[in-house]
Amino acid sequence: MKIAVMGMGVAGSYLMARLKNSEHEVVGYERMPTERHDSICAWGTIKEELTNFCKKTGRNFDDFLIHDGKEMHVKMNDNVKFDIGLKGLCTYNKLGLIKDFIKDCNVIYGKAPRLEELEKEYDMIVDCTGFNRSYLPKMEQDFYLPTYEYKVEYENGVPYDDFYIEPFPGMSGYFWYFPLGENYAHIGAGDYNKNHIKATDEFLKKHGGKVVATKGRPIRLATPDRCKPYYSGKVVGVGESIGTVYALLGEGIIPSMQCVNIFMENMHDFKAYEKAIEKHYSVYAKVFNFVRAKIHNDFNFLKALPDFIAIFRYMKKNEDRFGMHIKIGDLLKVAKA
Repeated sequence: MKIAVMGMGVAGSYLMARLKNSEHEVVGYERMPTERHDSICAWGTIKEELTNFCKKTGRNFDDFLIHDGKEMHVKMNDNVKFDIGLKGLCTYNKLGLIKDFIKDCNVIYGKAPRLEELEKEYDMIVDCTGFNRSYLPKMEQDFYLPTYEYKVEYENGVPYDDFYIEPFPGMSGYFWYFPLGENYAHIGAGDYNKNHIKATDEFLKKHGGKVVATKGRPIRLATPDRCKPYYSGKVVGVGESIGTVYALLGEGIIPSMQCVNIFMENMHDFKAYEKAIEKHYSVYAKVFNFVRAKIHNDFNFLKALPDFIAIFRYMKKNEDRFGMHIKIGDLLKVAKA
């Protein structure tokens, strides 16, 4: 087949690397020109998971690793503070890995062809355009958080030696501090109530530092069960375009790369792909319902208890995938915020 992969972000670039040595003719499209091609949002991920993804493309994740976390410092809105032990949570050169995935691939920059043009030339069009979902039909009802972030350089020492987060009241989002080596960090926030810029600027004012980059975009929290259709005609969605973000953490790197693996196993059968997506991301709907109820101030803990237990069991069973020690007490502190 002749395949067009639209969008060179996390999902699109990884898919290009996976398809590179296949029997298909693959062309990637990135709407930004080469010099403006960038990676939006914090560079936090799980070392073991990314190591396995990289192995599938003949790459060594250690070449892109920046900071290997030991503890995550958490400050709640009622000034309760605690630390979460980490087991693999890290920061990495996200843009560097994206560019490495596609360095030997056929990628056309600065162009976003219309669907009609693509349909004439390609047998399959893979929508990896993330939040924009540029080539799939519009969703009936979306749900997203606006985000805002600075990359900051510190000349007189960093304010924190490891990961730091401040969940907002009602779980409407959180502020993050992600270390990027000795003198740099990403600071930013996502918030449904739109206090994300204020929180980020207050942290910058308090701790100082030189802003070297500013980024921001919405992140989709609507889960795959709310992002249908996954395919339409020649178009099939992969990654955040079909809702692969874990709503409790606002984390989409690993879920989007998992989606690529699922697509690779089912790319010749879209119905099988849909069933595999539904099965793999089924717990995400429980997580989304839990978070949305908190955000909309429609939360009843007794009513939400079955979902809370299911979320805890899922995360506890998959501690290595989430890169942290999961304790029910910590989860309760966040849930009661």
